[in-house]
Parts: sequence; C-alpha cells; structure tokens
Amino acid sequence: MKTDLLIGQYPGADSAPLFIALERGFFKEEGLNVKQEAIQAPQAVLGKLSNGQMDVVLGSYATILTIQEAGTEKFKYIADSYQGAPKAFGIMVKKDSPIKKVADLKGKKIGVNVAAGLGTLTMSPHLKIAGLDPKKDVNYVVVPTDQWIPSLDKGSVDAVWMTDPYVSQAKKELGATMLVDTMSGPTDGLPITGWAATEKWTQNNPKTLAAFQRAMAKAQQIAATDRSAVTKILPTYTKIPAETAATINLGNYPTSLNAQRIQRVADLMLDAGMLKQKIDVNSMIYSASQG
Repeated sequence: MKTDLLIGQYPGADSAPLFIALERGFFKEEGLNVKQEAIQAPQAVLGKLSNGQMDVVLGSYATILTIQEAGTEKFKYIADSYQGAPKAFGIMVKKDSPIKKVADLKGKKIGVNVAAGLGTLTMSPHLKIAGLDPKKDVNYVVVPTDQWIPSLDKGSVDAVWMTDPYVSQAKKELGATMLVDTMSGPTDGLPITGWAATEKWTQNNPKTLAAFQRAMAKAQQIAATDRSAVTKILPTYTKIPAETAATINLGNYPTSLNAQRIQRVADLMLDAGMLKQKIDVNSMIYSASQG
C-alpha cells in the first residue's frame, strides 16, 4: 500500500475538511503520511497527476469534466467536498462601480480563477436571464485567487467572480457589493468541488484510496456539522484573517458522493456550450468493486 501522498488543494473553504483531517491526525490513524500543495486549478498540475507525483486533487466539478471530455486525463471522483449555498459565491463589484445590475456587465471585464470553470459556468444562466450572451457580451480575464481583491481594487477588471471567504473580505476591505448570487435560482445548491484521482491511480492503489476516503469522511462529517471547526481552520491555510473567517457565508459539505447531484453540473455545462456532448457522471464515480 502506498502511504506517502501529495494532495493538491484549492485554498478556499472547499479544502477545510482536508486541513481538519490533517490537524486531527485522521490520515495518520489510517497509516497515511499526507502532504498538501496549494494549486490554482487541476489543469496546472495535470502533469504531476499523470506521472504520479501528485496523488489526489481537489477540483471544481466543471474543471474535471472539461479535462475528462478533452481526454487529456481520465479521472474518477472519490469524495464530494463542497456544495453551493446562498451568499457565498457571486459577482463582486466595487462600491462606487457604475455596474448596478447584471445587464450593465455588457462589454466589461470579469475576473475568474479559471477560463472554463465554476465561475463562468454559474454566471452563464444569470447573464442569459439579463439578456446577455455569455460568449460575446462579457470578457473573462483569468485572475489568480489571491489577486481577486487587489485586481478589483486597482480596477484592472470591472468585476470579479468570488467565493467566500473572499466575498466577505472584499465587502469588508473595499466596501464591495455582490451584483448577483451565482448559487441562486437556476444554480441553487449546485455541487462545487470534489476530490478526484486518475483512473490509473485508483486502479493501482485501492487500499490507499479506501484509507484516504475513511479519513476524509470523518473530517467531512465534522465540517458538515460544526461550523466553528471550519472557521477556525480557515486562517491556517488561507490569507483570510480570523475575524473575517468567523462571519463568512459557507457552502455545504455533503457527506456522500451522489452522481445524480453532480450530473446537474454536466448538464448545465452542456447547455452553456462548455461541453460538446453529454457526459454520464455515473461512469466517473469510483466504486470499490471497480478497483
């Protein structure tokens, strides 16, 4: 059994269960020695995942589905991580911004952490409702997560799609406001991120995978039921100050991996033109019988 693991995590509230598991020794109990590395998006570490330098990665469902369709790598989902909730994901504008409604975004630059990911996906139906064509009427600019607030502040973009804790920080530091909650209406309660490993890795390391799943399930249960466990751990791996972390709007931490829920993401992507054909998510869920 492989015991040394490198996990790619996204430095947001999505990764809280991983850090809870590390802090509380859940991996050690399973005989795993886990190291983590902050990543911008799975695309940036595909090489490491393919050659086995990195074992497991946290990715938005949208991103992993994009890679899956492109065929650059074949993934299996091994655990759910984070699901949308009100007021925690949305398009942020500065307090003196002339942009007052979604239709005002026409011709404007919107910062996103990845070109074809959760941000662009969840904005798409809201832009359509406002009469805009998401492909032609707005310009997406890739802005790394740690630059979301500075880029909005400097005005290098007109708006930024953010997730909390950055949403709260932008409100506090810049007096920014949320133009539209992108986890409402057509995108209400959408699955956001999950843990994935390459198909090859899951086939070669079934025991390691089962141990990882057991440790994460314990931590996920804590995140799902004890908000303070999440808000306490956040400042340890993000630049979010403790007082901001204490009051942020959190998404939900699902305690089971459900293909039907994640299928909503794939269907929404097909509708937004982010996927060329329908993907059956069921085939991407790892089950021990396949391993």
